[in-house]
Amino acid sequence: MLDIKIDDNGTVFLAGRFDASQVEKAKETLGGLNDSTEIDFSGLEYIASAGIGVILITFKRLSDAGKTFKLVNMTDRIRNVFQFAGLDKVFMIE
Repeated sequence: MLDIKIDDNGTVFLAGRFDASQVEKAKETLGGLNDSTEIDFSGLEYIASAGIGVILITFKRLSDAGKTFKLVNMTDRIRNVFQFAGLDKVFMIE
């Protein structure tokens, strides 16, 4: 199960497991973002390719609108997934 929260500063916090069963929930929430965004991965235990796809769609939409999109506080396991896929060269990861 994926938990998505957005704080008052607009930071998106992901927690739990982001797999194909959570795509619609994530699209609904992330699709509502219209400003520069930071996504905090500190509570995320697992991300599947379907979850990465939602992150990519959100990144593309916001970057096309001239907004920044940053991924922060990734665990080593999640960071490795992004690195193995070559996405560390696409996203701003801190």
